Amino acid sequence: MKNDLLPGVKTPAKNDQIISYYALRILIGATGIFLPLLLIIGNLAANSSLQVEPSVSDYYDNDTAGDILVGVLFVLGFFLMTYKGYDRTDSIAANFGCVFALGVALFPTTSTNPVVHILHFVFAVLLFSVFIFFSIHLFRKTGPGRRTRQKVERDRVYLVCGIIMIICIACIAIGMIWLKTLSKEYNLVFWFESFALIAFGVSWVTKAEFLYLKDENNHTKESS
Repeated sequence: MKNDLLPGVKTPAKNDQIISYYALRILIGATGIFLPLLLIIGNLAANSSLQVEPSVSDYYDNDTAGDILVGVLFVLGFFLMTYKGYDRTDSIAANFGCVFALGVALFPTTSTNPVVHILHFVFAVLLFSVFIFFSIHLFRKTGPGRRTRQKVERDRVYLVCGIIMIICIACIAIGMIWLKTLSKEYNLVFWFESFALIAFGVSWVTKAEFLYLKDENNHTKESS
């Protein structure tokens, strides 16, 4: 296992994890980074149009792009369910994230049923709340004496990603409540959702120490 645990936390058996924690982190991050682009490509393939929908969720009724959206949300939910982390809190948060991701997929915002419409937004907000919790709190935990220079730099990335997600969600709320006309004209919800998803993805890929900010000393690990 690449990461050490916090004191008192038992290391999972090596064969308990079919997909490594690092592979899972990369896969989870990739779903966020590439989802907006995949939706645009899906719409282009199905309708020969680069027209952007008002929001990511509005792609539900958009033929191929809608299938991509639901499929990615289910895959994300599966990855989160599989991810156990190194602490019980990681596992619980990931399980909640799984439920919320499936909720976003199963309760489309394009539904004419107002209850379904509201549930979609509730699940979406809760899902991003889990992402923010991982970035700002869980990913920044460190075991005693294990705060390397690379870990400090990664912590900055996690914090910045979490702040970006918070700002994006706040901007979405402002646009939907007070700037509806401007928001629809420039598809602001879609772009802010995309930035938030990319920030979420970068946070998880950084956690996997993929390509950059790797610890120089392989014996010095993060806590979770």
